[in-house]
Amino acid sequence: MFLHVTKITYLGDYRLELEFDDGTAREVDLAPELYGDVFEPLKDLDLFKQVYLNTDTCTVEWPNGADFAPEFLHEIGKEVKKIA
Repeated sequence: MFLHVTKITYLGDYRLELEFDDGTAREVDLAPELYGDVFEPLKDLDLFKQVYLNTDTCTVEWPNGADFAPEFLHEIGKEVKKIA
């Protein structure tokens, strides 16, 4: 099953609340995932806060080109609510 992120809310630090097209919202803490050439720059909170929804790929993305697969984000996130 392919998942799509439909909404992003910045919560603070390296945490995001993400709404998915399966009707769930999940809180994701990306701090442990910020390693490697593409993700390391996101440790700068000013850059991390520039997260946006790429409507072509339906996932989170940053201006430096970093992104995460929606399925991965769904898997590591904690469900916070069901969306009607």
